Amino acid sequence: MLVKTFGSAVHGVDAITITVEVNVGQGVNFLLVGLPDSAVKESQQRIDAALKNNGYKIPGKKVVINMAPADIRKEGSAYDLTLAVGILAASEQIKREKVGDFVIMGELSLDGGLQPMKGALPIAIQAKKEGFKGLILPKQNAREAAIVSDLEVYGIENIKEVIEFFNEESTLERTELNTRDEFYKSLNVNDLDFEDVKGQENIKRALEIAAAGGHNVILIGPPGAGKTMLAKRLPTILPPLSLHEALETTKIHSVAGKMASEDALITLRPFRSPHHTISDVVIY
Repeated sequence: MLVKTFGSAVHGVDAITITVEVNVGQGVNFLLVGLPDSAVKESQQRIDAALKNNGYKIPGKKVVINMAPADIRKEGSAYDLTLAVGILAASEQIKREKVGDFVIMGELSLDGGLQPMKGALPIAIQAKKEGFKGLILPKQNAREAAIVSDLEVYGIENIKEVIEFFNEESTLERTELNTRDEFYKSLNVNDLDFEDVKGQENIKRALEIAAAGGHNVILIGPPGAGKTMLAKRLPTILPPLSLHEALETTKIHSVAGKMASEDALITLRPFRSPHHTISDVVIY
């Protein structure tokens, strides 16, 4: 039987929907094609253990999985859940009716638990753009994805929850957020403040001019002079992010895997402090 499930590949700060075609037929083999990298190829072992530890199994038949489009490289372990659901549906261990309505992503642990993933926000944006009903992903990433309105986002902790959901044995709790409320709630919440700096009048004046005019500024001085301390506080005298800027900033943090599970939206202007030995290539 042929079943299609849907995942997503992150390229830059955007996502591309990946169609996972699973066919279970006569024979004994497991073939995974469609330009997967090593992490994706290793998913068979994780899926096998996760299913067995939850009372299911990869069928002892010929399983052929194609990840389309085949000319785009599939990277990372977040396709585990997509592949597992496809295998279960194609082998008729779960009902297949609702499987194609959702984008499904998540890395499986051997006990069936879900590990956090990168790029949840751009994946959610692409899922909404392409008309999917919802997104199923690890619970740690649910708040981040729920920023996208009019998309059902379900955060799960174990593959058992997904199986019971598609078999209509239980329901999943939807994660819902009001984007604007979340944005304004933490818009000006910052542990640092420019007014905390005592003295340093010349450099403070220089930073104020740089902030007001949008100029570059270079701080030179011995260790401990206060360069990083002042630079960290520069964002607090800049205008707050707009909602559009906050979404773009959040997308970058999401793809980099820098979002905490309790975070939904980056509302403060980011500050990066690279080591002084960093190379020009890394900076640019």
